[in-house]
Amino acid sequence: MTDDLLMPRPVRDSQSEMSEIVLPNDANPLAALLGGRLMHWIDLAGAMAAHRHSRNHVITASVDHIDFLVPVRVGDLVILRSSVNRVFTTSMEVGVKVFVENYIADTAQHVASAYLTFVAIDKEGRRLKVVPVVPETDQQGRRYDDAGRRREIRRSELERRRKAAR
Repeated sequence: MTDDLLMPRPVRDSQSEMSEIVLPNDANPLAALLGGRLMHWIDLAGAMAAHRHSRNHVITASVDHIDFLVPVRVGDLVILRSSVNRVFTTSMEVGVKVFVENYIADTAQHVASAYLTFVAIDKEGRRLKVVPVVPETDQQGRRYDDAGRRREIRRSELERRRKAAR
C-alpha cells in the first residue's frame, strides 16, 4: 500500500453529487416520486462518497430515519449531495442531502437528509481499516462532532434491540 493511501483525507475528497430526473416509472399513480426510489438514490449517493474516501468496496451497514419534507413530481430534477462526515476504524458515516430543483421556475427545495453508515470491505467481504477524514470548515467540523454523538445513539439503540430480542 502506498503512503498516499494511508494518509488522512479531507472531506472535500469524498464530496459527491448525483442528479436524477424523475420519470413516470419512478413515481406512484399520483405522479409523486416513490419513497423507495428516493431511498435507493440516497444509498447510491452515499456509497459514492464512501467509495471515494475509502478507495475500496463498501457495503451499507445502516441508514438513519428519513423524513420526506416536500413532494417530488414527475419531471422534477433531484440533486443528491453526499460526503463522509466521520470515520470509525472500518466504518464511515456519510451524510446525504437531497434537493428538488424545478429548472423551469428556477427554484430548489430541501427534500430529505439521511445519515448512512458504510463499512469498507475487501473482495472476500472482510472489513478493511479506513483512513481518517479531516474536516476543513466549521460546518464539516460540526458534522464530524455530531457523527460521534449519532454513533453512540445508534450503538445504544442496537444494544437495546439485541437485549429485547433475547
